[in-house]
Amino acid sequence: MEHSTKAAQLFLQGYNCAQAVAVAFCDVTGLDADYTARLVSGFGGGMGRLREVCGAVSGMFMVLGHLYGYDTPGDDAKKMELYTRVQGLAKQFEEINGSIICREILKNPPSDPNPSPRTAEYYAKRPCAKMVMTAAKLMDEFIAENPID
Repeated sequence: MEHSTKAAQLFLQGYNCAQAVAVAFCDVTGLDADYTARLVSGFGGGMGRLREVCGAVSGMFMVLGHLYGYDTPGDDAKKMELYTRVQGLAKQFEEINGSIICREILKNPPSDPNPSPRTAEYYAKRPCAKMVMTAAKLMDEFIAENPID
């Protein structure tokens, strides 16, 4: 199954947007799905429903960091390489969707901490399934063009 389809299915099962993207890539990252879902759980709704950076984008960046990130403090070359990749993926996502900011994508929804009930109406009016599909597709394309060491 394609990661974009898997991410959309996970979102429609109730995972938040960051979880949907990150968990969809557990077959690539080698991370446990439950652990990954917990790790990224605070990034849904644009970071805890603050409506900041789209959770799908955050999930994509977490996969990117796991696969291509650095772990040595002071390794400015690796840091710059990762940040360049982050900015490139962000730009691609923004070109496709108009923004990487949740509140802009969702047209200024409430930013309270109360999760919205996941109903058919909720899914029908939200572009989030498309956002997770886009983020996963971009990540797949990036991986295809940049073999993992």
